[in-house]
Amino acid sequence: MKNLITGAEALWRALQEEGVKTVFGYPGGQIMPVYDKLVDYQDSIHHILVRHEQGAIHAAQGFARISGEPGVVIVTSGPGATNVITGVADAMTDSTPVVVITGQVSTAALGTDAFQEADVIGLTAPISKWNYQIRTADEVAWAVARAFYIARTGRPGPVVLDFSKDAQVGLTDFHFEKCNFIRSYIPNPKISDVAIKNAVALLDAAEKPFVVFGQGVVLGHAEKELEAFLTKGDIPAGSTLLGLSALPSSFPLYRGMIGMHGNVAPNIMTNQCDVLIAVGMRFDDRVTGTVETYARQAKVIHIDIDPAEIGKIIPVEVGIRGDAKTVLSLLTEKMQARKHPEWNASFGHCDAVEKEKVIDPEVYPTEGLLRMGEVVDRVVRATGEKAVVVTDVGQNQMMGARYSRFNQSRSFISSGGLGTMGFGLPAAIGAKIARPERTVCLFVGDGGIQMTMQEFGTIMQEGVGVKIILLNNNWLGNVRQWQELFFRERYSQTRMLNPDYALIARAYGIRCISVPDRASLEPALKEMFADDAPVLLDVHVQEEGMVMPMVPPGKGIHEIMITDSEWYK
Repeated sequence: MKNLITGAEALWRALQEEGVKTVFGYPGGQIMPVYDKLVDYQDSIHHILVRHEQGAIHAAQGFARISGEPGVVIVTSGPGATNVITGVADAMTDSTPVVVITGQVSTAALGTDAFQEADVIGLTAPISKWNYQIRTADEVAWAVARAFYIARTGRPGPVVLDFSKDAQVGLTDFHFEKCNFIRSYIPNPKISDVAIKNAVALLDAAEKPFVVFGQGVVLGHAEKELEAFLTKGDIPAGSTLLGLSALPSSFPLYRGMIGMHGNVAPNIMTNQCDVLIAVGMRFDDRVTGTVETYARQAKVIHIDIDPAEIGKIIPVEVGIRGDAKTVLSLLTEKMQARKHPEWNASFGHCDAVEKEKVIDPEVYPTEGLLRMGEVVDRVVRATGEKAVVVTDVGQNQMMGARYSRFNQSRSFISSGGLGTMGFGLPAAIGAKIARPERTVCLFVGDGGIQMTMQEFGTIMQEGVGVKIILLNNNWLGNVRQWQELFFRERYSQTRMLNPDYALIARAYGIRCISVPDRASLEPALKEMFADDAPVLLDVHVQEEGMVMPMVPPGKGIHEIMITDSEWYK
């Protein structure tokens, strides 16, 4: 006997089969049958009603990044679907597994410019890992199973299912089978024995090896394998922005963050090492500086699950396609144990200069207004270095990355490749919903918070205990910094007239604590962390603050500004 149900109900059943317990979304006309059936499933699936569809997908990204499971988004057609486009692109660039389900007009109306019709498949094809338009109810279970398999395996990424109205109301004999194979899609390739052998030969001969690791270590659950590899080889390592927290900050061979605003030592190491081992990273331009001068003296070993990344930007001596966990285990097993005391000790000068010229003035100032770096440092200290740090984009992002410390993986969430302002607040909400037992601290600037501030309503409705640290300097700070350094101080459209954040926060039932000066900071932190309620900490920081060090655009990774007028020597 057939078990006939609607396509809308089939969606909820399929999500249950995939273990989904949380979805983020916003209802509308062309997804209404799905929301009608949600009433029957809301005891087992928690729907988070956001205030804007962009908030839904960024929240799903935060959820995915901290949990390791795909975040799920459900929105309506037309503007509902187009409002998630930025998040889909962001998730694609940062390899974040999300499944986005958009409503669509009935199949008979496709291509007629019907009310709230948009070509979702055409729009998302270049920025998603896979997309598919569901036109009949019989396709629902198959499409959902395939979507989750593609989103979470291999190099993770966003998948979009465009769900036509007639498929939602049509009937199907529901039967669900999990997907674990797709012809021509090989998420876990066989690792080349020859590549491993060649890489081991380079490692055994190296005198100045250096590892650059990225988010692929986190996505591949390879944190312990990375530690073992570095320890056996006595190899120093630097992290990309999204690789932060894969290694504990206290790990002896960890030398800091690389890139435009990274630490001096790992940047210099990159251009002095003889073997560069890249693990789960893609040589983004903010990491490399000018490609022509990047690690030209080194033989490069590149480990990545995505073959498209190997050799795409930087020529490699050995490319190894495979997941970081398995590849690092093989290399550790086969390579010789080594010690490189002189190499590791040779960068003490870098650390000393950065401490004297950058870190101490930023983190331990004795006068003047509060600085962004010292605020980040004090917040992280107050959490015992156990917080999940979420950032928006801009100076707040770089300061959060530079001055946070981590002792647990999956503790840093930021928009890396796309640099999406407005990402931070909803991503922090999603992270807290995924891991309510953890303290989630968001560092955000004046510009970013006002792009998705409506998600205060989601915090209010769901009671999400996010700690929001607003680094309030009345500027679009990162753009202002570039205008000062590279555009002759011509400050065009970067000064901001800001609202009374306390009034806005109170309207949403969020406690706001103002921090006008240094003396107010410690008492405010004690109050903020006294309970798990949501708090907005409005911290008034130095308006003309700079994020340093900095590799200016057009310069090599070794060409580092220490201050606005001094270069590293």
